[in-house]
Amino acid sequence: MNAGNLSDQATALVNQSVAVKERMLADDIGTRLSAMAEAVAAAIAGGGKVLLCGNGGSAGDAQHLAGEFLVRLRSSLNREALPAMSLITDSSTLTACANDYGYEQIFARPLQALGRRGDVLLAITTSGNSANVLAALDVAKNQGLLRLGFLGGDGGGALAHCDQAIVVPSDDTNRIQESHIMLGHILVHLVEEILLAQGHINKKP
Repeated sequence: MNAGNLSDQATALVNQSVAVKERMLADDIGTRLSAMAEAVAAAIAGGGKVLLCGNGGSAGDAQHLAGEFLVRLRSSLNREALPAMSLITDSSTLTACANDYGYEQIFARPLQALGRRGDVLLAITTSGNSANVLAALDVAKNQGLLRLGFLGGDGGGALAHCDQAIVVPSDDTNRIQESHIMLGHILVHLVEEILLAQGHINKKP
């Protein structure tokens, strides 16, 4: 395969990613994201926190976005930390739970201990059918958490278990994951803006 063919492939893949995002724009993604951001900001302002989970590559997205809340998203905006935690970061808990209760409980089990009414669960799954994410959504409902979803395809089984969800209009896992991290960055950005405007957080020097 020559360099020219590789270049054409790269360009085609970028265009595929752009096309997915253009379809999201046509589906009024701004309204959906702003509604999610308002819900998350209200939860944080009320003393709640954001808990995140995802399977496989989406586990990395969950950790990534938790870090954006906890530390900061933008180098131009120094502000207080926002309460967020990924449910996938503790390897001892992960392996013990998988061994003792089954892999499908790796998010549900810690969520039972850490989730409180007024918190938010952000569930990330490209298929919408990850058993461990579905189990977490069930626990979140039982404990009175707001359930948000970043999904893909047709939303899978997770769609009916979310209070609010954004479904990326693609069946390509790569394109869905690219869109999920974009959505997550925008979500954090909007939450910051809302909390700043309302005086719940302040800019720091």
